[in-house]
Amino acid sequence: MSNTAEIKVGGQSYELPVIEGSEQEQAIDISALRGQSGVITIDPGFKNTGSTTSAITFLDGEKGILRYRGYSIEDLAEKSNFLEVSFLLIYGHLPSNEEYTRFVDSITKHTLVHEDVKKILEGFPSTAHPMGVLSSLVCAQTAFYPESLDPNRSADEVDMSIIRLIAKMPTFAAWSYKNQIGQPVNYPDNKQNYTANFLKMMFANPAEAYEVDPVVANALDKLLILHADHEQNCSTATVRVVGSSHASMYASISAGINALWGPLHGGANQAVIEMLENIKKDGGDTKKWMAKAKDKNDPFRLMGFGHRVYKNFDPRAKIIKKAADDVLEKLGVKDPVLDIAKGLEEEALRDPYFVERKLYPNVDFYSGIIYRALGIPTDMFTVMFAMGRLPGWIAQWKEMRENKEPIGRPRQVYTGANERSYVGMDER
Repeated sequence: MSNTAEIKVGGQSYELPVIEGSEQEQAIDISALRGQSGVITIDPGFKNTGSTTSAITFLDGEKGILRYRGYSIEDLAEKSNFLEVSFLLIYGHLPSNEEYTRFVDSITKHTLVHEDVKKILEGFPSTAHPMGVLSSLVCAQTAFYPESLDPNRSADEVDMSIIRLIAKMPTFAAWSYKNQIGQPVNYPDNKQNYTANFLKMMFANPAEAYEVDPVVANALDKLLILHADHEQNCSTATVRVVGSSHASMYASISAGINALWGPLHGGANQAVIEMLENIKKDGGDTKKWMAKAKDKNDPFRLMGFGHRVYKNFDPRAKIIKKAADDVLEKLGVKDPVLDIAKGLEEEALRDPYFVERKLYPNVDFYSGIIYRALGIPTDMFTVMFAMGRLPGWIAQWKEMRENKEPIGRPRQVYTGANERSYVGMDER
């Protein structure tokens, strides 16, 4: 195949280079097209536009493949843990024993936050959405660590910002929940591992002893791994674009949190639970709602089935289904909403309509089930997503800065009025 592509505009031909990735993905490099021809391309939503080259995550939606730095998501979920995967994403290789110990120890030492952060938290009413609180607390770290604003910091200083943010993210997330329910916050317990510490800050009551269930902690750790990165999605692209202006890592990640907040991006598992609750209110007849989902004239859509990227199956769903089954069995949760979920899952997996169209339950379906079983309210689901996605955002921000990528500046095709003469107010 030729290593150039030809485009004709107004009878004039222009040759453009074709670049190839390490997995034989091909792309036409149009970066010089405007300079040569004065013409731009237009691609609403950037659905067919590569904004960067990246060595972090490979995703093949047709084949159901997801790899972090070359390692399959299946291997990582089975054999690794969230902090090791975080190191892998951010630094490009699996850590040695010494590197891993140093990384975990550094994170453990920075889980506490400045006491003035509580003053910021106390300024939010209990009606504040946890995602708004989370993004605010993350961005506020620029005030506590003003050196992070310097775009030309040393690698060691950048690493310290990375450690601080990974360490404090569970604290911010748990505190956003405590604020919502009007309870005093819990401080980190550094005798616990990363996920167990978070669960204890979320659910511990000073009046009662709280023991973290290892099955629950393990399921949450797997969920964080599965959400850790997902190529150039809306929030990741946001982090890179904001970071391209040389905004601090804290500001860039805060922007990513806000992008994730949108219901079209991070709210899918919340939509699953809301759908299940609606089915319950209607009497719980799953067959009726399955029929509605198959009716082209019915606006109802079955949430948590199929995926806009994965055209075959979501590889993350196979992994988290087992964790969801383990959690439900261990906790012995009796919840009619979760019973409806299991019923929908069983019917969809054997219904020819869904099987032929490859509309299998996706990661959002099972993560919603797990969060519901743990007693996490639906508007905290996206906060959990953000906590998992954090190392991916950091890795993408770091890669963009190290590659010295230019500031993001999309073009447009103007469709407004042509030049007009100003008319004074008295003449209108």
